[in-house]
Amino acid sequence: MQSGWRIGSIFGIPLYIDPSWLIILGFFSFVNGINLQQDYPSWSSGTAWLIGFFMALLLFISVLLHELGHSLVARSQGIKVSSITLFLFGGIAAIDRESKTPGLSFQVAIAGPIVSFILFIILSSIALPFSTLSPMVVLVKRLAEINLVLALFNLIPGLPLDGGQILKAAVWKVTGDRFKAIHWAAKTGKFIGWAGIIFGVIFSLWVPGLLWISLLGWFILRNANAYDQVTSVQQTLLQLIAADAMTREFRVIDADITLRRFADDYLLNTNQPEVYFAASDGRYRGLISVDELRSIERSQWETQTVHSIVKPLLEINHVEEKTLLIDVINRLETDNLTRITVLSPAGAVAGLIDRGDIVRALAQKLNVRIPEAQIKRIKEEGSYPPGLQIAALAQQAAESQLIENSQ
Repeated sequence: MQSGWRIGSIFGIPLYIDPSWLIILGFFSFVNGINLQQDYPSWSSGTAWLIGFFMALLLFISVLLHELGHSLVARSQGIKVSSITLFLFGGIAAIDRESKTPGLSFQVAIAGPIVSFILFIILSSIALPFSTLSPMVVLVKRLAEINLVLALFNLIPGLPLDGGQILKAAVWKVTGDRFKAIHWAAKTGKFIGWAGIIFGVIFSLWVPGLLWISLLGWFILRNANAYDQVTSVQQTLLQLIAADAMTREFRVIDADITLRRFADDYLLNTNQPEVYFAASDGRYRGLISVDELRSIERSQWETQTVHSIVKPLLEINHVEEKTLLIDVINRLETDNLTRITVLSPAGAVAGLIDRGDIVRALAQKLNVRIPEAQIKRIKEEGSYPPGLQIAALAQQAAESQLIENSQ
């Protein structure tokens, strides 16, 4: 769900402001006001504070235009842009998927810095003819400098910065492996983040204002870690098949018993809903539909057998053992299923897969411990925990695979 307040849209892209943006707007206005009073003592306090406020506001308009550059290039490639959000550390464009090739990915990445460079040139050209340092001229000159810094800073080669995206595109082009490229760019981002944290902490002992660099380093480090983790999850999802996640949490019932016996021996003896398959003569006959049992008059339960409420295996939602797990996940979401049946090559029931089984298999592959009580809760609720975006990651992984296979 999109956080923050929606303030409108531009080119059809929704614009949001995170509450943290108000904090940084006030902070920048305060710092700019103090600096301008020191640099231009002839200005009145009101003028310095007003120019400081407009400088902070225009900085974020510059950030917005920077993100809009990324967004419009992405849209030109047929990629949906869900939103642009301004927040504590600048802005972010929510782009739904990766570009299809390294070259197209580079175009999206470089678009933001190009916009900032263009703004620097335009603003510098506007201020150049003026020799007097009036408040408006100072505002334009400093805004030009800010856009130059914004462009250069974003070209630092580490995720989540634009330079990291450019590095990713370059490694992707050389190796042909998008996942490896993201890992490399994320590692660089982690190094930059740690360097920023250490630098800021050490030098803030002499210049307290440099502590801001540590906060920025922490932001880079956190997001670089997120890129790395998400990529690891997607790689793992692509390595798993249905057979790796399925469980045999079902019961096999003799298809020749009466409905009365089935109800008495099985349905009345359990508090939890179970999955039942019918078999006879050594073969699976299908899935037993408890709902159909309820629609049959009880007077007929003594004479009708389980055969009468069985759905053939090929008519129920099913996948094969070798089906990629990402396809299983996407099938569960697309068809809004609680679980899906896995069939063996011989057409027999090999197992069942629900969302809890998927989380367990993924955790085991990644060597992450998830309590069985949480797995059970996922199974009962039929949904992934908040913050665990497995469905979205599987869809992105599937799209990436299609892109790579089409090249």
